[in-house]
Amino acid sequence: MTATTEEKYKLLVEQARALIEGEDDWIANTANLSALLFNSLNDVNFAGVYRYENGELILGPFQGMPACVHIQMGKGVCGTAAQAKTTQIVKNVHEFAGHIACDSASNSEIVVPIFNQKKLWGVFDFDSTKLANFDETDKKYLTEIAKAIFA
Repeated sequence: MTATTEEKYKLLVEQARALIEGEDDWIANTANLSALLFNSLNDVNFAGVYRYENGELILGPFQGMPACVHIQMGKGVCGTAAQAKTTQIVKNVHEFAGHIACDSASNSEIVVPIFNQKKLWGVFDFDSTKLANFDETDKKYLTEIAKAIFA
């Protein structure tokens, strides 16, 4: 019997929490979470973190091809999610005005804000080679994992 997407995500949330339990170093935690999610999510070619610092997003730990180091607030999917402080699900990045193409193989994206004490800390960024790879289920569980970082 094959596990449902919900069942897979519930296990992934447990794994994520176990990985970061007792560790307060954000680099270690986001590096491990990026690796876990990169290797667990379907058709993902980038999984990483951008932290919010000095009014912009700066690349943090990630898995995938080299990525843009600095992203201005409101620019691309990451900057839009950070500025709006809401998750952005983009079914086709080629139709997203101002999309920043770090990897030309990417076709869809989800960006989830990360908060620390109710303040924007950064974003989780996930790209996929598949169109429309992300949905509300991904949003629900990736948000839960993002909340666990500073719980």
